[in-house]
Amino acid sequence: MIGAGVIGSAIAYALAREGRQVVLFERGEPATSGASYGNVGHIAAELVEPLPSLPLLFGFWRELFAFGGPLDIPLARLPKFLPWAMHFAAAALRRKEHTQHLAPLVRAGPQTLARWLGEIGHGQLFKRQGHYEIWLGASASQRAIAQARAMNQVEVQTAPAPRELLETVRQTAQATDVAGLWFPTSGHVIDPLLLMQAFAAAAAQRGTEQRRALVHELRVCGQEIEVRTESDAMRVDAAVICAGVWSAALLSRFGLKAPLQSVRGYHVELPNQPALVDAPILYANEHLLVTPMSGRLRASSFMEFAAAHAESDVRKPRRLRNALHSLGYTCDADGPSWVGPRPVLPDYLPGIGRAPGPGRLFYAIGHQHIGLTIAAVTGELVADLVAERTPRLAIDALDLRRFS
Repeated sequence: MIGAGVIGSAIAYALAREGRQVVLFERGEPATSGASYGNVGHIAAELVEPLPSLPLLFGFWRELFAFGGPLDIPLARLPKFLPWAMHFAAAALRRKEHTQHLAPLVRAGPQTLARWLGEIGHGQLFKRQGHYEIWLGASASQRAIAQARAMNQVEVQTAPAPRELLETVRQTAQATDVAGLWFPTSGHVIDPLLLMQAFAAAAAQRGTEQRRALVHELRVCGQEIEVRTESDAMRVDAAVICAGVWSAALLSRFGLKAPLQSVRGYHVELPNQPALVDAPILYANEHLLVTPMSGRLRASSFMEFAAAHAESDVRKPRRLRNALHSLGYTCDADGPSWVGPRPVLPDYLPGIGRAPGPGRLFYAIGHQHIGLTIAAVTGELVADLVAERTPRLAIDALDLRRFS
């Protein structure tokens, strides 16, 4: 196993619970690096449609950071971004088809996660109380109605947000017009780090060995795969790559093209601040999600197409804090923040499958904004592949050879 984010930790547990000997490699401290650590904690049962769409394709400029939106594409990244954008544009034409591939994974996500956490004695980490989407301003009601209609078309349940919550938002944000929806099938975890550590610990209790090492190469050696780190090498009968944005280089030796982009998100935290409601609130106008977590609120936004290790853009956490302040939260202008790279494939479908050719190499990458939501589902699917069982959900369309 290469990668110990939420996907890697989940797969390690899925394999270990079936009695397999697992070695989990992670470049940093297990469960604390990459995008998973800073996740906003939303279990997004409503995100059954991949992001690429014709309205977004032709109106993306309205979402640019320069115009107050969440999307930032630095000019220096354009040479790497444009080929990816061409795949994105092609996927926009196939959104309905791609929704059929993604929706079963997303719909199975919350119940599978709840079942797993119950198995390992950490059910308290997951709260299934839905989430709320709120609009402010003169067109708030029309936008809420339009969103409800759109969700109905893809069989996502919604209901009007409670009047008490809308009145609270009206008062705290000092808004004249407020409208909102409740998404009852979604939920949130109270700490993504604790969830990953719970999976990693459950895997360790079943014999998983965790190694802190950077895997820089994989090679097929007869019927085995040699895993090479900076200090040594070991041979295994099967390997699983789930190293986020760093997966592409490892997969290329096996003839697989993984056009991953590092799409970075930012979060800030508000310690010891009570939540307006014990569920995530998405402020749609501000593209801002606020989730109640253990002892704090976590607020997240932005889609920044920057290198994984690029310096943090100080403007983004500052804008987050300013937005929170305008919405009535007690929030200083400056304070600690986090940035991390989400691994995103251009069609916004994950890559789950087995590499062609000799050797048993598997992969689970490109989970974009919903890695936490479908981590347990992905773990069970990879366990099916490794055991050479028919996967419990159809995943042929998730094979990376779709980019060849």
